[in-house]
Amino acid sequence: MHTPTSAHGFTLLELLVVIAIVSILSAIAVPQFNAYRQRSFDTRARQDLHNVAIAEEAYFLDYERYSSCANQSCTALPGISTLSKGVDLSITAEEQSFTGTATHPKGSGRLFSWDSEHGGLLESDS
Repeated sequence: MHTPTSAHGFTLLELLVVIAIVSILSAIAVPQFNAYRQRSFDTRARQDLHNVAIAEEAYFLDYERYSSCANQSCTALPGISTLSKGVDLSITAEEQSFTGTATHPKGSGRLFSWDSEHGGLLESDS
C-alpha cells in the first residue's frame, strides 16, 4: 500500500483570506455595536425620567405639591427604589408643575426633557 505524503492543513494564502474576511466583518460590526450601546444608555436615561415623572404625579396626589430632586435623591419618590447606574437626572418642582432632564454620559449626548405643563416628554435633539 502506498500512503500519500501530502500534509493536510491550510496554506498561507487561505489563512490570509480568512484573516481579511474577519477583519472586514469586524470593521463593520464594531461601530454598529457602539451605536447600539449608546442607544441603550439613552433608553436608560429616558426611561428613568419617565418613571420619576410618574412618581412625581403620585407624590402630588398625596401631598398636593411636587418635589424637586436630583439623581439618587429621587428615590424618595413613591415607587422609585433605584435609578439606572450613571443616569444624570434632575427634577425642578414649581407650585403646580415640574420639569426634568435626564442624560447618560455613555449615551449619544441626547438630553431628554420632561415638562408636566406641556404634555410630558419633549422631543430632544440628537
